[in-house]
Amino acid sequence: MSLESLAQPPGQAPGEGELGAPQNEGQNGGRGGFGGRGGFGGRGGFGGRGGFGGRGGFGGRNQGPGGPGGPNAKDQLLVEKFDADGDGRLNTQERAEARKSLDATNSGGGRGGPGGRGRMMAEGKPGPKVEPGDVTEYSDQPLYDPSVLRTLFLTFGSDDWEQELAVFKSTDVEVPAKLTVDGEQYKEVGVSFRGASSFFSIPEGLKRSLNISIDYLDSGQRLHGFKTLNLLNCNGDASLMSTVLYSSIVGSKIPTPRANFMNVVINGESWGVYCNVEQFNGDFVKANYGTKKGARWKVHGSPRGDGGLRYLGEDIEPYRERFEIKSKDDEQSWRDLIALCKLLNETPADELEDKLNGVLDIDGALWFLAADIALINSDGYWTRASDYNIYKDPAGVFHVLPHDMNESFRPTRGGGGPGGGGPGGGG
Repeated sequence: MSLESLAQPPGQAPGEGELGAPQNEGQNGGRGGFGGRGGFGGRGGFGGRGGFGGRGGFGGRNQGPGGPGGPNAKDQLLVEKFDADGDGRLNTQERAEARKSLDATNSGGGRGGPGGRGRMMAEGKPGPKVEPGDVTEYSDQPLYDPSVLRTLFLTFGSDDWEQELAVFKSTDVEVPAKLTVDGEQYKEVGVSFRGASSFFSIPEGLKRSLNISIDYLDSGQRLHGFKTLNLLNCNGDASLMSTVLYSSIVGSKIPTPRANFMNVVINGESWGVYCNVEQFNGDFVKANYGTKKGARWKVHGSPRGDGGLRYLGEDIEPYRERFEIKSKDDEQSWRDLIALCKLLNETPADELEDKLNGVLDIDGALWFLAADIALINSDGYWTRASDYNIYKDPAGVFHVLPHDMNESFRPTRGGGGPGGGGPGGGG
């Protein structure tokens, strides 16, 4: 294991694991099991494609992910255009107008669009009816307590909520819903579908991943101290355990998003167990580094991510195509990131450790790489140079951190690590 791996992760060979190849192993395609839809054997399960493989990812290392439909493609901005009352959100009538616009252009919600009918997936059927009085409340337990299985109740104002969420996938439109958790009712929250393969490979009527903005209507509203929920459908992970295990193991060494499980009930019907994963935001940084200051980037998961810390020259734009800045977008942050990439790529190996002191959290970076390999993260830095986070603290030190962990503990298809050996490879 060496620091040079940060500059040139080996990637994987294209082939069967590419997006679009049949990968339905591990799906819980049955109906009506524990948790209703998509729970353990419930409606929709967690099937679909696994890791994507791909040496050089999407077009090889020398082709970036930019352009329409790339992993860093921007959400389609509709709120400002259709927000007639100027409140920063779209009400029922305003969303109807926005939907007409999307239908007219056949955009299906920007780069998202409704998911297709997954291969070999059983048709979804309604889960059991559940009321708040039927479940255990955990008012005094932390949100990410691994021993707690909370039930979250969402109530949308219309029966076509699923179609509406699909239409607005990958736009800036959130669909409002009432929220009840631990017996407490919250002001309206904003709901949207999230994910890539976990959305596109899962058809309507089956469980898809959700993002919930607790502060949608009230900027000060929190759920047990948190303003965002990421609820994952565990697509391709029949155990549901990959994210929670990865978080527990790696979180003991480097800052890692916390994770546990949550039951989700929508309009009175159970949609089963989701993985509840902490958001990489200012609150995460504050909890782990004692400050919200600094710069944050997200590198999206994609077989064509090309998000390794390669030096691409001094022009900022190629880096924007690969790294999405989540904090204030200022030029100095980009210049510092470019300097790190240049240092990693152009410094002789015997000088690298000394030069990186004060620039990179070396110990943390090595733990990050070791965990990526040892826990077989088929959608991470080592395999595809994608789906991870970067934080630059106020002292100017960079930290590389895990992001999505749902494709760990399973070998990819195609070549393995360097030389084609290792998980999924020839050795």
